[in-house]
Amino acid sequence: MLEFSMFQRLPSWSQAEVLAKEGTVLAKRQHLEWSVSLYSLNNRFVELWEKEGLQITTSFRKDATALAIVEPYLEYVDVQHLMDT
Repeated sequence: MLEFSMFQRLPSWSQAEVLAKEGTVLAKRQHLEWSVSLYSLNNRFVELWEKEGLQITTSFRKDATALAIVEPYLEYVDVQHLMDT
């Protein structure tokens, strides 16, 4: 498994490949024309922004809280099945 510091040094296209192979997709959302996916990679959060074949990765500062990171995704989480009990 690739250390996160090494991941950050990779070019963007290579980071997207590593996310696809080694990351875990946690959530997806739309922002304007961008499709944004939240990944977990080596106990860190990473976003993959995609539009028209372009892929850009972003990571978060270590001191960012999990709630602050996942908040933009909450409206896309389907919890209806939890309420049907």
